[in-house]
Amino acid sequence: MTLRIKLSPACTAVFFIAVIICTGCVQTGSSEEKVSEEKVLRAALVTGPDTGGSLDPSISWEGWPMRRAGIYETLFSYDENMNLQPELATGYKQLNDTGWEIQLRRNVSFHDGTKMDADAVIYSINRVLDPSNSRSSEYSFIKNIYKTDDYTIVVETNESYAPAIPMFTDTIMSIVSPEASDLDKEPVGTGPFMFVSFEPGASIELVKNPDYWGEEPKIDRVIIQYSKDATARTLLLKSGDVDITREVLQSEYASLEADPDINIVSRETLRTYFMYVNEGKAPFDDVKVRQALNYALDRQEIVDTALEGVAGSPAIGIFPDIMPWSANDRIEAYEYNPEKALELFSEAGITQGNDGRLYYNREPFTIEIQTYTKQAAHQPMAEVIAAQLEKIGITTTIKIAETNSIIADATAGNYDLALYSWGVSPVGDPDYFVSSHFLSTGTYASTWLRYSNPQVDEWILEARAETDEEKRAELYDMIQEQVQNDAVLVCVAYKKEIDGLSPDLKGFEIYPNEYTFITNEMEIS
Repeated sequence: MTLRIKLSPACTAVFFIAVIICTGCVQTGSSEEKVSEEKVLRAALVTGPDTGGSLDPSISWEGWPMRRAGIYETLFSYDENMNLQPELATGYKQLNDTGWEIQLRRNVSFHDGTKMDADAVIYSINRVLDPSNSRSSEYSFIKNIYKTDDYTIVVETNESYAPAIPMFTDTIMSIVSPEASDLDKEPVGTGPFMFVSFEPGASIELVKNPDYWGEEPKIDRVIIQYSKDATARTLLLKSGDVDITREVLQSEYASLEADPDINIVSRETLRTYFMYVNEGKAPFDDVKVRQALNYALDRQEIVDTALEGVAGSPAIGIFPDIMPWSANDRIEAYEYNPEKALELFSEAGITQGNDGRLYYNREPFTIEIQTYTKQAAHQPMAEVIAAQLEKIGITTTIKIAETNSIIADATAGNYDLALYSWGVSPVGDPDYFVSSHFLSTGTYASTWLRYSNPQVDEWILEARAETDEEKRAELYDMIQEQVQNDAVLVCVAYKKEIDGLSPDLKGFEIYPNEYTFITNEMEIS
């Protein structure tokens, strides 16, 4: 007989704390004195690698947690203020409309001692370009890549492609050692920290890279624990068992901010909460219905209730104000206006019955909102949205599912609304999101959204090829205005990241694109 024990949330949190305390008891030095001098950073994050336990940054989105751990680097990156900067590259120049020369940093070695040079860079990039890679289509703009010497490469594009350089900041473009034997299990990069061990779904351990090309890391060892339990992460911070925890409980923001033993830091990010709308299904194929849904939402109430008033702000368009390409000062916001919503619904044939409910084709107008819980705010946001839709007479249900299930339904056209959140510009360029969601042939436009507007297509293709930033900005302003009028998506809120720190931790910064977390500038005093 198998005995199954179900732990309460409190017991789970205590168990999680015990695991970290025991982990900290492991001696890695040869003496007690060495252990006491070792600078160890302990962190609690929500999630880590989740694609079958693989640590390979070229697989799906695994580059994100690997970059956050300080293992991998890219040719270019963004600083904490989203300024593009060279990383493993030292610079670039545009040779012609379709050619880019990239100069590589010299005297850089991988964690296994292999030299980082043009061959290693080309090897890493080709792993992403391989047709078997699930994200290779994102880099279909690359026609050819070759070296002109050991520290210079040339990237040729199929046509003029303005975002070429920013696309090399994506973590999938992490530069890996060509001599590594098994990147699934033992990552080998050039970053300030080197891999030690990994427990799928639980933790990853790292040590500093003594041969790092940049400033020597100030921390000797890093232990990152993963837990989706926000209560457990907050308890670990309060007890002093971690030095930093990401995504602290919104409901505890005020009390943590008042705690002298905890520093709370927060910052707006480039992540937007929005709902996909199935425009291939009636009545959502009617722009008036989509506009009505936008007017039916009280975004301030959603922020105040689901995000506790501290973890976000009401959205206007898809790009937050902190993004330089945002046209929020130009486009018209969908203000909360239930009367306007009912008027538009009526014009679309969705009318109010004597019972106050809305009816479509003589049947109650019903909507199902699908979402997932990897982002903790999704479920409470969906609940507030459902209540607001119910308030104007829409029968609304919520379906919590795994992302794979939602993807299957969306691509099959078997959904109404899907609440998601995206880092809408992690590579710092608008084309990243715009082409996938608003270009007729884009991955999400052609499947999830079934959206097609020939004028928008023309502007996107023109903006993608335009290297003059002022002209590009004008085009993206027009694109944002049009998709706002077409109500392609229901933008809800912009996320604000809230992290809790020990007062002993210095040098930590929140990066708006969410790529970077552990850096060589962090130190424990």
